[in-house]
Amino acid sequence: MITVGLTGSIGMGKSTVTRMFEGEGAAVWNADDAVHRLYAKSGAGVAPIAERFPSAIVEGAVDRTILSGLVLGDALSLADLEAIVHPLVSTDRANFLDNAARDGVDIAVLDIPLLFEKNYEKFFDAVIVVTAPASVQKERVMARPGMTEKKFRSILMKQTPDAEKRRRADFVIDTSVSLEETRAQARAVLAALKKRFAI
Repeated sequence: MITVGLTGSIGMGKSTVTRMFEGEGAAVWNADDAVHRLYAKSGAGVAPIAERFPSAIVEGAVDRTILSGLVLGDALSLADLEAIVHPLVSTDRANFLDNAARDGVDIAVLDIPLLFEKNYEKFFDAVIVVTAPASVQKERVMARPGMTEKKFRSILMKQTPDAEKRRRADFVIDTSVSLEETRAQARAVLAALKKRFAI
């Protein structure tokens, strides 16, 4: 099984490209989806987060907007949150890979926003970076509910610059074009992977 790490800065179109890979038959895992599962009612993240950030729990689930407000600009609180969430996300990811291998999947694509920041690239057979011009990125991100310039800048500061990500990638997909053109790029990457690894 080929394992592929897919990454890109905020607003670059990672989720869209991940869905395209899924549509082309790859098994996909999304870090943000994993967090949603952990934060939902009865999710594994609710109890430990409730202990550290009780005001972030609403009707038995983690309210991401409230939680974000509690950790934004507070390095200690953010570190506490990451210490809770990252091991849970890692377990979810490991379970996905175990299931994919057991199911005989050829290509598994894992959408990991902080792949380079956490030095995870060494765990994958190939890395794909999703990119778009900075103006397109900002327009997409600022259209999100609750997003502010301050929050956007704070997120960008924690992320490896786009140019550096592209330099370190095995494949780059530009999402500033049409969906069909983006899908064509995804298909070309899958074809190249199958050729490289003789699948």
